[in-house]
Amino acid sequence: MTPSLITRLCNIALKPGISATTQLITTRRICRAMADQLDVIRSERRSLRRQAGELKAFLPFTLQAIAKLEERAKEYQETARSGAQNVLAGFGQSLMFDREGLAQTLGFDRMCDLLGVNPVHRQQASADGDTSLRGVAYLSQLEDSADRKSNEWGAGGPLYRACHAALIQFIRECPENLLPDPFAPGAPFGPKLPPSLSVVGK
Repeated sequence: MTPSLITRLCNIALKPGISATTQLITTRRICRAMADQLDVIRSERRSLRRQAGELKAFLPFTLQAIAKLEERAKEYQETARSGAQNVLAGFGQSLMFDREGLAQTLGFDRMCDLLGVNPVHRQQASADGDTSLRGVAYLSQLEDSADRKSNEWGAGGPLYRACHAALIQFIRECPENLLPDPFAPGAPFGPKLPPSLSVVGK
């Protein structure tokens, strides 16, 4: 997707009075474009690192060539990568909190139509209570639920990838003292708290 098309999509999304349907469609298209751009950059970096790995068989004669290739891989399209990552994280943060109220405006079924959620998965999401945009797209990973999912960490639909980028950015930038301790008593990996007992009067 070309930068001009992304600009046009952003212009459509920023128009005053656009429908929630148009807003969600343009958001998905922009997120898909950013995720695709990141995939291309990641693939090129992997290719450079693979070349460096192949030269390791000829050490110590190839030490300098390996260092150059690894440096090229690290710096390859870094400005474009960080820009796309920030845009994706910004959209993800907006989707996680659903500041525009898209889920409520669209309703559960219309939102699922736009996200490509199968009817079978809709029933499960509804039964589980995951009817928010964050619940459907990120927590349950139901976006394009008919497609085969990759088991790779961070892989998923465009809105999932945006929410994932937002979460990663939050973890990186949040001061350590504000992050919850996952090993604290009562936390997911911590010791379980004793049940709270109360006396029931007659």
